[in-house]
Amino acid sequence: MRTVLSYLKPYRNYMAFAWLLMLVELAVELTHPLFMAKIIDEGILGHDMGAVYKWGAIMLGTSLISFVSGIINSFAAAHVGQNFGYDLREQMMEKVQSFSFASYNRFAASSLITRMTNDVTQVQNTVFMSLRIMMRAPLMVLFGTVMALFIHAKLTIVLVVTIPIMLLFLFYMMKKGASLFRSVQKRLDGVNSVIQENLAGIRIIKAFLRWKYEGSRFQQANEQLMAKTIRVLRIMETTTPVLQLVMNSSLIVILWLGFTEFTSGTATAGEIVAVINYAARISVSLSMLTFILIVFSRGRASSQRIGELLEESEEQADQRWEGTALGPAGGKIEFEGVSFSFPGSRVPVLDDVTFTVQPGTTAAILGATGSGKSTLFYLLPRLYELDRGRIQIDGQDIRGIQPGSLREHIGFVPQEAHLFTGTIRENIAWGKEEASMEEIIEAARRAQIHETIAELPGKYETVIGQKGVNLSGGQKQRLSIARALIRKPLILLLDDSTSALDAKTEANLLSALQEESGTTVIITQKISTALQADQILLLEDGRIVAAGSHEKLSEESELYRRMLASQYGKGGMLDVKISR
Repeated sequence: MRTVLSYLKPYRNYMAFAWLLMLVELAVELTHPLFMAKIIDEGILGHDMGAVYKWGAIMLGTSLISFVSGIINSFAAAHVGQNFGYDLREQMMEKVQSFSFASYNRFAASSLITRMTNDVTQVQNTVFMSLRIMMRAPLMVLFGTVMALFIHAKLTIVLVVTIPIMLLFLFYMMKKGASLFRSVQKRLDGVNSVIQENLAGIRIIKAFLRWKYEGSRFQQANEQLMAKTIRVLRIMETTTPVLQLVMNSSLIVILWLGFTEFTSGTATAGEIVAVINYAARISVSLSMLTFILIVFSRGRASSQRIGELLEESEEQADQRWEGTALGPAGGKIEFEGVSFSFPGSRVPVLDDVTFTVQPGTTAAILGATGSGKSTLFYLLPRLYELDRGRIQIDGQDIRGIQPGSLREHIGFVPQEAHLFTGTIRENIAWGKEEASMEEIIEAARRAQIHETIAELPGKYETVIGQKGVNLSGGQKQRLSIARALIRKPLILLLDDSTSALDAKTEANLLSALQEESGTTVIITQKISTALQADQILLLEDGRIVAAGSHEKLSEESELYRRMLASQYGKGGMLDVKISR
């Protein structure tokens, strides 16, 4: 919680001003019972209308001051709360953007969304309440009791005994509520997760007529959230009737003692009214504390969740920017005994991987699903850190290169083509922010997508829907490749990025890539694609089992021959060799 509250430091002056105005409101509220006592004792019982007018005017004037203070206090509290929430969301987004893949494994996407929206809102509400009324209620209880003691100590003894017991009860409920509301936020994570999956897969849900099943999943998650929230609120709301019972009983005792003191002449009517008025205000403040208790408990639970994200350790977050910039290089890639396991797993995904890709050449990586092909790509730009071994680019160990400098020289096209909402031009320029229109068109030409774009009504200004919903799979892949090519990368990584292309388009694309001066590494399942490469690497169960040209692998690797047979048939293997 301390981490979250540190973001309030820039607004200390506004907070102090808000609290000062709140104290003005409190002072007015504390003095009004005294004025009422004066009106009763000096004005009504003393038959002095001048005293009534005098103290009545004072009450009216102070009420006006309190009214103005309350309005200004609300503006100041809102200013602090909204800016505090803005700063939190901005810092959380910056933190999330800096995460390594290992950190993403710790936080589900649905949980990150909940933390950056609902949790921040809960903390904002807590800050606003603390500046508006949260401090006012306990101070009213404290100073109201002191003022009542000042007026008549014997009548106030009931409050002195009762209030500490009630405050201990509220403290216990607050501590219990924080853990309970934390579980509510986790249930909310679950609901957001189901919503996210359903919206992302709405087409396949409709295609397979699974809307009833997915609807029942959402209903189950929603019911769990509702049940948990009702249970927590039911527990927290029990504080109000308990407080009301105890405080109303205290008022009855004060009235009984007041009658006794009045008949014996040791208390005036004004004093009794003032003490009862203070007791009533204290009762209202304790009831307000119940509401504040719920807000604070939710805010505390949410601040802990936000703190977990903001306090993500530097070892797990992608904050290791030490090292030198990548110097003048040709693009030679060397893996030497590289081993890697995903965080939290002891099963190695890559085991003692060693190979070399010469600068300016193309290498194709073939292997079965789950053999670790994509993981190789994650290690090269340091999206994950290797466990053992060494990866070098032109003799420089990548662990000594600043990740920012390293990634500036790498064009990465992931297996799933991900496009952003915006125009085609903006999506291609996403790879190079300052790119000119000529560079964008040239990148599109090399990616074999320019002709398709030219046929669109808006051409390069055509708006792409969320995730490229209005484009085909091949079009999305080629736009993703154009986005990488516009950087003129030293190393281009294509993770099965031509799977949706027809043979002619793919051949034209690979031919265009060979004209580039950089090094290209392609993950593919198609032998026809691998044939265009200068070198073929076979990956099996996280190990490089064979490497070389098509002819060499055809003669020496049984695994490669099985792959050839599966795609071309045994009779077609000779044709493949001849076509080469």
